[in-house]
Amino acid sequence: MLRFSLRKGRVGVLEVAGTIGGRSSISELAQTIDSIRTNRRIKALVLEIDSPGGSASASEMLYESVKQIASQKPVVAYIRGTGASGAYYLSCAAHRIVALPTALVGSIGVILVRPVMEQMLSKLGVGVSVYKGGHLKDMGSPWRPPTDEEEERLQGLISEIYGNFVGVVARERSLDPGEAERLATGEIYTGRKAVELGLVDDVGTSQRAVAIAASMGGIRPRVQWVKPKRPLMERMLGRMGSSGSALYLVQEMERAMMGGIYYLSPSPAVASSRWET
Repeated sequence: MLRFSLRKGRVGVLEVAGTIGGRSSISELAQTIDSIRTNRRIKALVLEIDSPGGSASASEMLYESVKQIASQKPVVAYIRGTGASGAYYLSCAAHRIVALPTALVGSIGVILVRPVMEQMLSKLGVGVSVYKGGHLKDMGSPWRPPTDEEEERLQGLISEIYGNFVGVVARERSLDPGEAERLATGEIYTGRKAVELGLVDDVGTSQRAVAIAASMGGIRPRVQWVKPKRPLMERMLGRMGSSGSALYLVQEMERAMMGGIYYLSPSPAVASSRWET
């Protein structure tokens, strides 16, 4: 159990909003988290989360970054709207999790997105020639459905990543592994229900989260907002206005068509519809 005896400093507040690994640059966010770790003025951290999750690898990267801070400073995750899937995974790196009573929490699970465009290509009269070394080299290709062997291999991959997620939840939330797996159905819960299930510590507002972090750090609840520097492409898209949003949408559609493994809730109920510039 960490003991903090600090008396001066501020509570850093860092917002994590939108799809993890989407528009925001994960490397920029990870660098910002690391800068908070080395910032002597910031004695505690509140992660203000409103995200449906996202890329499994990106969520893992941010989780590890927050764990490094948590080894030195108190960290509180505050779920203000949605803390689902990869966003909940990230929350588990904090010492405590606070959520609004009506926040959406959970969606513990893994999903693999793999478009199959065989019929579309056939209608267009497009054929695909493949030359490969290794009989599984084109596993997951969008131009054909998977074979039985590939289905088995892909499910094994998903099961391994799913087991990692459940293991993190069980360890960080001090849950029995069987109980953690029982909750890991992909279902979402309200913040109030999540407290009953042991997925969240307390319900409250952002002020409550800041007060808890300040108390853990032995400081007054004075806030310092921290924002990552927006990467060049994002700044350019912002200047482009609506045309920038259209370009970004095309890029996101291209990403989706390529497929991937996600800690992400696909439910419209928890997906953010906001475009931020």
